[in-house]
Amino acid sequence: MQSASSGSRPEGHHTGRPVSRQVLADHVYEELLASLIDGRLEPGAAVSIDGTARELDVSPTPVREALARLEHTGMVRRVALKGYRVAPMFTQEDFAELMEARLAIEPVNARLACARLTPAHHAELSAAVADLKKAPRGPSFAEFRDYLEADERFHRLIAEQTGNQFMVAAYAALGGQVQRFRLFGGVGITDAEQAIAEHQAVLDALSSGDPEKAAAAMAEHVQKVRGRAIADAPAD
Repeated sequence: MQSASSGSRPEGHHTGRPVSRQVLADHVYEELLASLIDGRLEPGAAVSIDGTARELDVSPTPVREALARLEHTGMVRRVALKGYRVAPMFTQEDFAELMEARLAIEPVNARLACARLTPAHHAELSAAVADLKKAPRGPSFAEFRDYLEADERFHRLIAEQTGNQFMVAAYAALGGQVQRFRLFGGVGITDAEQAIAEHQAVLDALSSGDPEKAAAAMAEHVQKVRGRAIADAPAD
């Protein structure tokens, strides 16, 4: 993993300007996420809290917090008495199960959100699609992180607009897992044009005010993502 100790020092004590605990945890999370997605941390590899702290020139506390967040996404796993290890790659069966769960949740989210759509919420969704269209899509995480952020934001906004706390929680449980198929590949975004067109179709359906049309557009998007992802996934 590339060290962040050169250049600016996020710990803040070197400059006399304290940096908040949350900023440090976010910084470490982004560094670890980049190392996972770019393949510098390989499946099954141990992730040392103390070693990562030294490499990033931070204390162990933000590393622990970042790893706890990554555990929630499924990207790392905590093994009793052994610390954290990088999760294995998704198999085709894993993909099938994840997309089955998405198909159970996200079309319902779109249906409920459509019925509650406000001009302000529509503007937020439009901004997410616009950001998706203009985001870089290079092979490294640094080059496509904005694309992933816009993608996740679009789906999260729809979940939040349902007004149902349990639907939001159900989506949040899937959030990190949705991107795990990009781990270790180092190929960047390979389906951007298709995915952008599908997001635009979902937005258009939401804009129509027809909840069933919105649900159908979301279901079509998830089904197409499933087809592309399973085709690229390693065999069981």
